[in-house]
Amino acid sequence: MRDAVRRPAPRPVGERRSHWPRSFADRLTAPLPGVLEFARFVRDGAVRPGPEGLRDIPRLPFAPGPLPPAGPGDLSVTWAGHASWIVRIAGLTVLTDPVWSRRILGTPARVTPVGVRWADLPPVDAVVISHNHYDHLDAPTLTRLPRRTPLFVPAGLARWCRRRGFTRVTELDWWEGAELPGAGGRTVRFDFVPAHHWSRRSLTDTCRSLWGGWVISDSHGRTVHFAGDSGYGDWFTQIGRRHPGIDLALLPIGAYEPRWWLRAEHMDPEEAVLACEDLGAARMAPMHWATFVLSCEPVLEPLTRVRAAWERTGRPRDELWDLPVGASRVLAAA
Repeated sequence: MRDAVRRPAPRPVGERRSHWPRSFADRLTAPLPGVLEFARFVRDGAVRPGPEGLRDIPRLPFAPGPLPPAGPGDLSVTWAGHASWIVRIAGLTVLTDPVWSRRILGTPARVTPVGVRWADLPPVDAVVISHNHYDHLDAPTLTRLPRRTPLFVPAGLARWCRRRGFTRVTELDWWEGAELPGAGGRTVRFDFVPAHHWSRRSLTDTCRSLWGGWVISDSHGRTVHFAGDSGYGDWFTQIGRRHPGIDLALLPIGAYEPRWWLRAEHMDPEEAVLACEDLGAARMAPMHWATFVLSCEPVLEPLTRVRAAWERTGRPRDELWDLPVGASRVLAAA
């Protein structure tokens, strides 16, 4: 096992910070598309699959079920769809990038329903947000939550959350963390880690807030990495070095075609498997597919390709948690 890099002391939950730069564009690991690239994208019509690529929508995996029991020592994950997970760790229920809306701005409606009805959720103890794109930061969903719900967000995004009435917002830079008390004397830590992506919510705020993923861990060693949205690159090796012993990596596998347009910001299935290897994660759960049609690969292709890529690694098949939307898996206490 790789030796962990010493993590900084946790930041206070709800801390107000005002020293962020006006832009985080210096954190980009690839240039954003310019006018010529956008013109090519529009000319090629590479927005969504053709009829052949859409015909498998009825076959997309959807198998909602009740949330399984999860004790304080268990790690339980339930895929609600896209990048939205219900993570239960150390007795806490954590939502990642919660999007319960049927439609998001500029995108056709969901092609699979939300995997867990909002009414069936247990009380939510915390929310983590990876970045401010509309398919990851959904205002109608967040405003369903009590305003005292702890939100963990990237640097520069707390103001947006506080304007909507949230009072326990913790914004973090890369490699910073904060903690909440869990059950049975355990503590849950939320570490914000880098990703190969970018941020924008309007025409005038490109890269004004940061982007990244989260490592969520309890004080007894259970650890899950939520990548949010990311292209493939060397950040995954660095995350694995700083956070050895990741039990489960939640990694995006969809919205990757055409590659010339999306390579820098979205992994394809083969790159996601490489990222899992780089992280040193014991298991991988694919996400960011089968929910919204965001690009032009056939809708079922991400699943077939990730299964084939996993098989080529020679790793045990049960370490790939390719869940249907609405399904759960529990890693029981040792």
